[in-house]
Amino acid sequence: MKKGRTVRLLAAALVGYAIGSFPTADSVSRYATRHNGDDAAVDLRVAGSRNPGALNAAKVLGWKWGAFVLAGDFVKGVLASLAGGAVARGDGSYAAGSGAVIGHCAPVWSGFRGGKGLATSAGTALVCFPAYMPIDVSLAAATLAFSRGRAGTATYVASAVFITAAVYWWLRGRGNVWGPRPTIGLPLYALSTSAIIAYRFLTAPPATTSQVHLAEMKMETVEPATADVP
Repeated sequence: MKKGRTVRLLAAALVGYAIGSFPTADSVSRYATRHNGDDAAVDLRVAGSRNPGALNAAKVLGWKWGAFVLAGDFVKGVLASLAGGAVARGDGSYAAGSGAVIGHCAPVWSGFRGGKGLATSAGTALVCFPAYMPIDVSLAAATLAFSRGRAGTATYVASAVFITAAVYWWLRGRGNVWGPRPTIGLPLYALSTSAIIAYRFLTAPPATTSQVHLAEMKMETVEPATADVP
């Protein structure tokens, strides 16, 4: 019985990884390139901040395409966690949620060069830890504002509180709205997702001046031209 449960949890984690590793940014970049009539797709791992995520996509391709990447990455987290729950119930959602964020940050199909995982993590939290999600979003936004736009600082603070809250919810047995019952899987999910996201922020390559300039030029080409009206 215990062995069968372990197998199901591993299966849930693998399903989550597979869904999370779907290359949302690459797919949107290829479509945006065809839509704009360009010959070659923009590689978001080279252009701009060199991160295949929503913010870099918005800077390089335009805000509309960045919104598509954001929505796609968020939905990946939701679908992965729901699929994990179908495979192994509550703890399966936690396992698949962890797998989805790891898959997004380190997809095997792209040489383990993925995004930073924030949108995908938010999608998993909507399923795995909905009771805390409003607090998480508010805290991240407030920290981002007080840190003057330093996304890394906001992420580290929000992640630390996220893990602490997960441990508290598990130990106190608090309600989780529509999410799974808090077990040891909840703090393990919070710890694993926070760790991979922190690692991605710490190891993210800095954008060079030329790459930032290229991103700005690209935005100018995809945004509608406006003329001065006397």
